Amino acid sequence: MSRIGKQPITVPSGVQVSVQNGEFKVKGPKGELTVPFNSELTVAVDGSTINVTRPTDQPRHRALHGLTRTLVANAVKGVSEGYTINMELKGVGYRAKLAGKNIELTIGYSHPVVMEPPAGITFAVPEPTKLSITGIDKQLVGQTAANLRKVRKPDVYHGKGVRYAGEQIALKAGKAGATGGKGKK
Repeated sequence: MSRIGKQPITVPSGVQVSVQNGEFKVKGPKGELTVPFNSELTVAVDGSTINVTRPTDQPRHRALHGLTRTLVANAVKGVSEGYTINMELKGVGYRAKLAGKNIELTIGYSHPVVMEPPAGITFAVPEPTKLSITGIDKQLVGQTAANLRKVRKPDVYHGKGVRYAGEQIALKAGKAGATGGKGKK
């Protein structure tokens, strides 16, 4: 049995779930999500618990078992609590600000970079060098954060750029560091 797949999922109060035609639908205080799953697997709702079972021990079914359970659990958590990823801007003059729903980044280019949030995602800027991405779909929140980081990846020589909060960048030594800080004699 899959260690992840066999664990039951508890449904918090205020969350409604339904399963039909290979789709798991969940509705909660933050919104609603639909998770498609392989029709060979069984997703059973028993009161306030959800169980995912597989028909055989074939490698394909074993792989889908844990995946499906995790996707269903993420959807249940998303509509009840939501997901947030915090990011930081490091660099002289690097800052972010909200322009309506969009986020405007000043990150060392000759022009400000404006990013529009996908449907279901909201940006917040508590400080000019910190921002957060919030939504109910874990995959979409993570992909939006990755796209934001891709605009200006952290520089490996100076550490400047857009990074996840708390992310440590392994800095490389520059040319001077490679030769011990002195030029050729």
